[in-house]
Amino acid sequence: MNCDVAIVGGGAVGATLGAALGAARMRVALIEARPPSSGGAQQGDVRVSALTPASRAILAGLGIWSHLAPERVSAFTKMHVWDQPGRGEIHFDAAEVGIPALGYIVENRVLAAAIEARLSELESVSWIRPARLQGVRLKGKSVELDLDEGRAGASLVVGADGSGSRTRELAGISRRGGDFGQRAVVATLQTGGGHGNTAWQRFLPRGPLALLPLCGGRVSIVWSTEPGHAMRLCEMHRSAFEAELEAAVGERLGRLRLEGGRSSFALCHLRAERYVAERVALVGDAAHTIHPLAGQGVNLGLLDAAALAEELFRTRAARRDIGLRANLRAYERGRKGHNHLVHGTMVAFHLLFGAESSTIADLRNLGLRLADCSTPLKRFFMRFAGASFGGLPELARIGLAGDPVADLDALSGERG
Repeated sequence: MNCDVAIVGGGAVGATLGAALGAARMRVALIEARPPSSGGAQQGDVRVSALTPASRAILAGLGIWSHLAPERVSAFTKMHVWDQPGRGEIHFDAAEVGIPALGYIVENRVLAAAIEARLSELESVSWIRPARLQGVRLKGKSVELDLDEGRAGASLVVGADGSGSRTRELAGISRRGGDFGQRAVVATLQTGGGHGNTAWQRFLPRGPLALLPLCGGRVSIVWSTEPGHAMRLCEMHRSAFEAELEAAVGERLGRLRLEGGRSSFALCHLRAERYVAERVALVGDAAHTIHPLAGQGVNLGLLDAAALAEELFRTRAARRDIGLRANLRAYERGRKGHNHLVHGTMVAFHLLFGAESSTIADLRNLGLRLADCSTPLKRFFMRFAGASFGGLPELARIGLAGDPVADLDALSGERG
């Protein structure tokens, strides 16, 4: 298969990039190691994504959001953060910044099904799955990909294949990173008192606990904690798990009842030294991973996808080679600084709220109380959490108003 862009990795970020390029009539091959899912979106999913308004705008602008059933999307208008050692709290409200919601919780499987439904409408996008990347060779103005079965040729290959990116490795791009020494436990629970369309987060001595609102009064939890504790949480009887979770949250959500299973995954941070090489670009976790305490991982990846798509549109409109590293550098410059800022901030928060010193705990609580009294400071934090600072890709703006399809045609230089 020969195409304009081969995207290795068909998760949310890679597939969204495929939708952006396919909507602009670029020939795209999505190379995914997993076979097509046969489960469907109705079975639910333990893991969820907390999408920012900017991410929603990208998905809306690309015609993906309309494929999400409203009853499978839970908007939250408030956020409540508090620290266990002390009485420091801070509250956020979407009304304070004049937006409909602070974010949207969507099950990962539901989001994947919506993106795939949109991709099925785009004739220039093809799936190659299951297939794994084995090698990459530069051949003049193209790159040849060796797969475990067959080959594919493209002007550009994009690595959207996660933190263990094979694309990054084959491109010779080094990375820096490490282990947070924690695992995240995820599960879905029914609340006795309802969640009030509020995202709740409590900083505990072992790590932060987030409770994200779902439809029907349910919440999805992401409990970052020590590996041994995470293992116990996953293995203990459900009643013991519910009791420990209730003790950690307090009485704010009433009785909690587990629905379905529990799982956990290791937490690490990673930064690729470069986002681009000759005929190679990285997006999402292949370029950067961060601590999930603010739920920014997939949102940063979607901003990467939007920014890269726009840069490819501009390059193509100028009749330049989309695979040359010199023509990809603008994408790297535009995203690397923003991603590093968010990465550094998350590491700092992890260290600050993980410190056991009573003096630091007192300062944390004082800081939370003072920030809660400052509307301008809270607005800044909400803009930071919503990724609406430092300039957004055009794709994140056209989804907020107007005719997204027409605007996308104008952005990509396509008509009709």
